[in-house]
Amino acid sequence: MRQKDHSVETIAAWALALLWLLPLAYSLWSAFHPSEYATRFDLTAPLTLDNFVRAWNQAPFARYYLNTLMLVTMVLACQLVIATLAAYAFARFKFFGRDVLFALVLVQLMIMPDVLIVENYRVISGLNLLDTIPAIGLPYFASAFGIFLLRQTFKGVPNELVEAARVEGASSFGVLWRVFVPLGKTTYIAFGLVSVSYHWNNFLWPLIVTNSVESRPLTVGLAVFGAPETGVDWSVITAATVMTMAPLLLAFLLFQKQFVQSFMRAGIR
Repeated sequence: MRQKDHSVETIAAWALALLWLLPLAYSLWSAFHPSEYATRFDLTAPLTLDNFVRAWNQAPFARYYLNTLMLVTMVLACQLVIATLAAYAFARFKFFGRDVLFALVLVQLMIMPDVLIVENYRVISGLNLLDTIPAIGLPYFASAFGIFLLRQTFKGVPNELVEAARVEGASSFGVLWRVFVPLGKTTYIAFGLVSVSYHWNNFLWPLIVTNSVESRPLTVGLAVFGAPETGVDWSVITAATVMTMAPLLLAFLLFQKQFVQSFMRAGIR
């Protein structure tokens, strides 16, 4: 009976995987073949890179890439600093109201970012940051998910290592830098992948606060590029889509082991 249930789960997992891969497979097929083969499958269809060249030349994707790289780097750097310090405090220091404050941090996980769009827009407008890259990233600098994940990791660090660092004369920040940060490497990689992928794909908030090419990220640029009124053919749109998602796929393939291991350890703790 147990073996039968395992077989059903395996079949269901493969079925879901195939459903997830179908759009990706179609995008790759359409992007690497002439437009006349975008809606029909033919093994003899010629391969081409013209769709990528046309997509790159028809929109300022170089600027969109630069904006997106600056955005995800800025957000990730701020998140890592804030989450590391907060997680260290919640995991290793005892102070009045610690558990209540941590519960309030976890409440943020239950609030959809879209609920706060109006208030965030008012704040950004009041700071005169509209149509800038910092305006996109500012609401995401403090990550409740990052704090939770790193707290779980830091709680699993043996006290013996902390005491050894103390004996050597390390301060609280020294212990954090020499002991906790190195031991949390896989967690940092996993969180980095989650953060970068989220902000790389984020669309609604950047659409609201940006109006120009100078601050527009890839997702918004791709939406403008693929709008029906532009008259761009489907093969060129899928080529642009592949260019947009390729860095994320490559990053996940390179770090998938650390990604899975980190979440498994966090769940166990």
